[in-house]
Amino acid sequence: MNIFPAIDLKNQKCVRLTKGEFSSVKIYNEDPVRQAEIFFENGLKFLHIVDLDGALAGELKNLNIIESIIKKFSLRVQVGGGIRNEESIKKLIGIGADKIILGTAAIKDDVFLKKSCSRYSKSIALALDVRANKIAVSGWKDQTDLDVFDYLEKVKDYGVSRVIYTDINKDGMTNGPNFKDTYKLADTFNIPFLISGGISSLEDVKKVIKDNKKIEGIIIGKAIYENKIKLSELGKI
Repeated sequence: MNIFPAIDLKNQKCVRLTKGEFSSVKIYNEDPVRQAEIFFENGLKFLHIVDLDGALAGELKNLNIIESIIKKFSLRVQVGGGIRNEESIKKLIGIGADKIILGTAAIKDDVFLKKSCSRYSKSIALALDVRANKIAVSGWKDQTDLDVFDYLEKVKDYGVSRVIYTDINKDGMTNGPNFKDTYKLADTFNIPFLISGGISSLEDVKKVIKDNKKIEGIIIGKAIYENKIKLSELGKI
């Protein structure tokens, strides 16, 4: 099981939101590079970075910080937020990002997703951020009527290397993730899945591992920053 601690970037700081609401932003570290170093020092090998400023603007805004983290630490970093064109993909691959996360651009233009998966084989991850199984886009501000199962059925053979499924209503609440729907999606489609949104304790992590579903990894944010899960324990998994 791969553990992905999360760093959300806003105004060059490490923050967390609750249910994706930007009005709920809370700063946890003024220095995101130092935060990445803390994860690295505790034995974690993966990192999930979201450029929240980029998600709102529709273009990468914190590339300098992301590059610093990738260059300084031996972490396999996946990056999302504001990646709406091939130029952004090239920039991130050029600085050493392990996976490029496409969300809004992929949902709005599945041709772009298909071409990206073809040109950057094994490098494209797909972010599916949902409320009641309906996909949201543009930094979770815009809600669509697109059913997540219908959308995945359409793009399942494009070559997506990983799906990141986030239940927005669970995100930042630290009361447990949406096990049921994540497992159902993972069982339905032959694509590696990351479970995200609401991980609250080490017991949640152990449950995912024990259930032995087709889950490749777990993204953990607020539970780490609120000390509900000890980094030293995660580093041993």
